[in-house]
Amino acid sequence: MTLAIATQRLRVDRGGAPVIRELAISITAGAWFGVIGANGSGKTTLLRALAGRLPIAAGHCTIDGVALASDRAGRAARIGFAPPIERLPASLRIGQLLALAGDDCAAQQRRNPRLWAALGLPALLDRKVGTCSSGMRQRAAVALAFARATPIVILDEPFNWLDPVAAFDTRAALADIVRSGTTLVTALHELTTVCGYCDEAIVLRGGEIGLKLTNAALREGQGDIRGFEERLIAALRE
Repeated sequence: MTLAIATQRLRVDRGGAPVIRELAISITAGAWFGVIGANGSGKTTLLRALAGRLPIAAGHCTIDGVALASDRAGRAARIGFAPPIERLPASLRIGQLLALAGDDCAAQQRRNPRLWAALGLPALLDRKVGTCSSGMRQRAAVALAFARATPIVILDEPFNWLDPVAAFDTRAALADIVRSGTTLVTALHELTTVCGYCDEAIVLRGGEIGLKLTNAALREGQGDIRGFEERLIAALRE
């Protein structure tokens, strides 16, 4: 089994206080890995640290077998990441933003045609970010994570702000991208997406792993979605 991301005793601080504590995870290459947790559990901090957007305070982190705990730029270079929609520059057009972040737009569309169609990007390329709704900005943010061809992509709650049709089509497009060999790590609130699409997942509580969900547990959840949700909600309540 080849690991895309592995951590041991990982600690990430915010404001001088630990948010992620002694975390050990192993993410298989070419898998969809879910991170679940209540607000404030540390999901965003973890994802931003793995993607090189925050420093790692202590512990070990390897990306594709390379030790990069002390190298934020090295982690960022290997991982595509969706920025928060409120940080997208209002004065740029979406097409300009995508081109600045990676390959030219035509190349991006050729690489991920189903994702572009699901996000409705061709109709948005000439729109200035400042004139876009939150849903449009979310579509652009997801696309930005794929602007470069990286082996790993991290998305923080990618279906927020998307309408039901766009969310459905985007999930299917992301599943295709995973099947093609990309490793996808997503923070999620939709528990049915976790058991329907993820290969493995963890539940974060207070910056620590409260529950690990194996592939077998997730597949079992597909046959009893209500029971799966009840078990995860119970884990989140603890």
